[in-house]
Amino acid sequence: MLHDFQPQTVFIGALAAFVGFASSFAVVLAGLKGVGANEAEAASGLMAAAIAMGSCGIVLALKTRMPVSVAWSTPGAALLATGSAVESGFSAAVGAFIVCALLIIVAGISRPFGRAIAAIPASLANAMLAGILLSLCLAPFQAIAFDPILGLPILLAWIIGSRINRFAGVPFALLAFVAVVTLGVPFPDGWQDRLADAVVPQPVFIVPTISVDALLGIALPLFVVTMASQNIPGIAVLRANKFETPSGPLLATTGLFSLIFAPFGSHAVNLAAITAAMISGEEAGQRRESRYTAAIVCGALYILFGLSAGVTTAFVSLAPGILIAAVAGLALFASFSSAAMAAFTNERDRPAAAVTFLASASGMSLFGVSGAFWGLLAGGLMLALLPRRTG
Repeated sequence: MLHDFQPQTVFIGALAAFVGFASSFAVVLAGLKGVGANEAEAASGLMAAAIAMGSCGIVLALKTRMPVSVAWSTPGAALLATGSAVESGFSAAVGAFIVCALLIIVAGISRPFGRAIAAIPASLANAMLAGILLSLCLAPFQAIAFDPILGLPILLAWIIGSRINRFAGVPFALLAFVAVVTLGVPFPDGWQDRLADAVVPQPVFIVPTISVDALLGIALPLFVVTMASQNIPGIAVLRANKFETPSGPLLATTGLFSLIFAPFGSHAVNLAAITAAMISGEEAGQRRESRYTAAIVCGALYILFGLSAGVTTAFVSLAPGILIAAVAGLALFASFSSAAMAAFTNERDRPAAAVTFLASASGMSLFGVSGAFWGLLAGGLMLALLPRRTG
């Protein structure tokens, strides 16, 4: 195996890890806080999610000898960020994370269940995802309205980075965020001690509770967006690069790692698409049989990044929330545009997709259940009632 670690695979694995973590950790933090996590619980959740995706990626790469990339559920975190804290608190959200993990395991080991999830119309799944992402994608412009001196440099840095390289936009925006927070935000007394205390990783075990509103408002929508926008595309990327492997064991393994780390605040991990495209293509080396080592390098760095989650969370908490939301929104621009386009491509499905999109984006909550669930339900009902074309 040591012979398979080529300079090119090591480099692309490290680059994939940086892109995967830096481009979306802000979304994960926003999501955990959106469902009631305090600063310590959010830091624990970020650490647990990073360690979960790193260790799961290493296990799958060693087991399959394929460049299987694992990531946290970024759309799922966006769903959490745009929702509202459940009445039972973060413990109920953790209970929902566990149920979501169990559903992913069932989808992996049960072919009929997996086929049923795959049968959800792509237009509705993408419309729900686009609606979930909309409010976060508005955050960069809301940050400029909040304070142009703080918000505008983040957007400009993203534009400049994106012009240089499509993967450089969010890291540039993140560097701009660090700069404007360091230079333009007054820090409270004792902030140095706060950062120093966060250096040592401090996992927090959350005793889960089960509530109906969390199951319907968090677990089910989280499961749907994770499957539809992460796991299924992740499998497609592997197959596009001629890496054929049964999808069931891969899904079940990501569900198992999600289950293990959920009590520490991790919302969900899944098969990756973007980083999988990086480490499974020719950029990871000419020897296809060696590309799995890029996944191992990526996973190892994810674990190291996770151990620094406390410092990351402590620093982010020093800034106005709208600024880190702006970075999160910029990280989701590409996902939003892709989901919106896919949602409205099919002319027949457009009315149902519009209902799903608007309900998911509205922020409404009925009986404690978020609009994402009701939007998918209403869109599915409308799609079933639409007349089918013949001929």
